[in-house]
Amino acid sequence: MKRVGILLLRSVLAVVGSSIGMTASAQVDPLAPLPEARAPVLVPVSQAPVTGVPQAATGFEGYKQRLTYIARSGGISEATIASVIPYLQLNSRAIRLDRGQPGAVGNTSYTPPFAPYRRDHVNADLIRRGQDRYRDLWPWLSRVEQRSGVPASIMIAIYGHETSYGAVTGGFDIIEALASLAYEGRRRPLFESEFVSGLKLLDMGIPRWRLKGSYAGATGYPQFMPSTVIRLRADGDGDGRAEIWSNQVDGLASIGNYLKDAGWRAGIPWGIPVSVPAVLDRNSIRNTVATTECPRVYARHSRPLTMAQWRALGVRPYGQSLPDSETAFLLEPDGQGQTAYLLTGNYKAILKYNCSNFYALSVGLLANAIVGR
Repeated sequence: MKRVGILLLRSVLAVVGSSIGMTASAQVDPLAPLPEARAPVLVPVSQAPVTGVPQAATGFEGYKQRLTYIARSGGISEATIASVIPYLQLNSRAIRLDRGQPGAVGNTSYTPPFAPYRRDHVNADLIRRGQDRYRDLWPWLSRVEQRSGVPASIMIAIYGHETSYGAVTGGFDIIEALASLAYEGRRRPLFESEFVSGLKLLDMGIPRWRLKGSYAGATGYPQFMPSTVIRLRADGDGDGRAEIWSNQVDGLASIGNYLKDAGWRAGIPWGIPVSVPAVLDRNSIRNTVATTECPRVYARHSRPLTMAQWRALGVRPYGQSLPDSETAFLLEPDGQGQTAYLLTGNYKAILKYNCSNFYALSVGLLANAIVGR
């Protein structure tokens, strides 16, 4: 009987020890989703099961302990924590969509041609609707353009690309989506930080039902991540509010504010289409500077040269040119023999909005088309 009691005590300690270890892991492991706990091996003392021993939460339920920890560390109110985190559900669809993005787990690194993308994103419908918005909102956008230095056409083009001019802003609960993507672990530091920022928006008085958006957590007309909403949303119409979910002018002003913060320079084009001579030695203009930000995107750019230097190499603008002293880099999205572009630092500001050459090029081309260039 004494031996049986000792075995029972050992089994209980094993369960309690397992529970303590899992709780610590939930608090301090920032690198991977919480592993499923292995059931402890119990030594029975009778045919009746041992009851009353608490089991550690595992999986997403266990990860909520860490979400609570980082929320408190980020200064989130206890009321918001208590009303949100216990009721979160794992959104598997958000995880599937995120894994399907270029460069994600199991996805190809193949870069398709630009021409089909351009046909889909710089089409007659987007141009027409963009021109309508440009005309209708110009009294407000002219003032936003003056304050930010960003052309209204660029703001409108991003608005069109991100949400089809407000028609498609996303239906995901971004708080739940961000928690799910943080748990998945591939980009945990990013999504944990944005999750806390989403809770801060709740603390600031923005209702949960407003915080709908993309599977990756972007919300509102500008499709800002929560931290960007906090930092860069802007009041475009002067009513004292920055309402990016229902006020187009505020949404567009916020886009302009973002690009200004990203380094947009007033009066400089984003880029120009050019012809490149077949004899151009591409090795002599190859960019040898590595970047940690979007390396695949920047790897397709040449090294920067002034417009005067590009002319000396035989590169010719199709229409509008750049000042001789302006620095630009060359991008040939469909390879040699096709339309190429000389791109300025303002193009890089668009890349900060969405780090894709196809996205940035199509935004610039749609903006040109909206104003008839």
